Amino acid sequence: MFKSLSLKVIIFGFIFTFFSSFGQSFFIGLFNPSVRDDLNISHGQFGSIYATATLLSSFLFIWVGKKIDDINVFRFAIYVTVLLSFSCFFFSKISSIAFLFIAIFLMRFSGQGMMSHTASTTISRYFTKSRGKALSIGWFGLSVAEFILPVTIIYLLTLYNWQNIWIFISLLVLVFLPIASYFLIKELNLDSRENAENNEVKNKDIKQWARIEVIKDYRFYIISSNLLAMPWIATGVFVYQSFITSSKEWGEYVIAQSFMVYSLLSVITLLISGILIDKFTSRKLLIFMNIPLLLSTFVIIFFDIPFTAFVFLGLIGISNGLANVLGSSTWAELYGVKHIGSIKALTTALMVFSTAFGTALFGVLIDFGFTIEKIAIVSSIYIFSSIVLLFFVRKKLNPEYI
Repeated sequence: MFKSLSLKVIIFGFIFTFFSSFGQSFFIGLFNPSVRDDLNISHGQFGSIYATATLLSSFLFIWVGKKIDDINVFRFAIYVTVLLSFSCFFFSKISSIAFLFIAIFLMRFSGQGMMSHTASTTISRYFTKSRGKALSIGWFGLSVAEFILPVTIIYLLTLYNWQNIWIFISLLVLVFLPIASYFLIKELNLDSRENAENNEVKNKDIKQWARIEVIKDYRFYIISSNLLAMPWIATGVFVYQSFITSSKEWGEYVIAQSFMVYSLLSVITLLISGILIDKFTSRKLLIFMNIPLLLSTFVIIFFDIPFTAFVFLGLIGISNGLANVLGSSTWAELYGVKHIGSIKALTTALMVFSTAFGTALFGVLIDFGFTIEKIAIVSSIYIFSSIVLLFFVRKKLNPEYI
């Protein structure tokens, strides 16, 4: 199905999205209790620090992320790898609130931001007719991480202290990723494209939007409001998973076990959505993306038994699988790929900003005495509103041709 270089690009995307997990909220959230205990801080304090550091990383990302349009992909990947390795090592040295702030800033910027940006931008730019399937396989790396890492880390925390785990991760990143990048994308350049035959002409005729033009397009904000629902709500769930577990009295390991269902359904949705995107386009699938996420809030509002944790995270997993692919392919379809790195730097920064917002909002609401059910109601109102807005402009989501 894919030729040699195409396959290498997909494997590269898979590996980098897997390793981006170390900066993702679901992973950092696993260390939330340990860090809070060591520093003697509350949920709200941790959330405020997490949100502020994440917000700062999103501002920096707008400028740094666009450099992927100008720098050789292999060199860019090496820079990101070194930064991620250092960030993991620094995280192991947290001994104060100031160090916690810097460590979270570095992890969010290098892991969630730069690693996933490098993977998705490289795939989005290289592929044309197979972009949907390629992105779905590439994002499969994050789903695999979400499947195996929560249970693995919880087990390792019973054997080792959390600092040593982060040191090991730092060494793994520094050794493995440069080797993988060399063998997979050393020959890739900014003009490398999938051989799309007849589709090449069609894609060349699409107007290539600059970032300043995108900012002036009202459709950008409506689409973004839908794409940002998943990051801020899921981040709140992942970072405060211990709060949800204790509130629902689900038991210590229920959320970690539920991540397997979340990951499994994310994978299935990823694979199906990639095929559907190549057949129907991302623009037509956007309207369905957040419906499972909306249903997941109803699960939290109305049900308490432990089994519902699996349903809850399973529904989030379905929306996550759709969002991962749609969040990359929609912009390429609508605005072209010439400036895709710059555009995705902006959208990824917004995504990172939304995770900061979600973390802060959840933390503040928890400290103000909101139950998880009331927080779910707030989330459901946002999701429903964004879906309604998208419904009214769904027929205007078409690219311009020159």
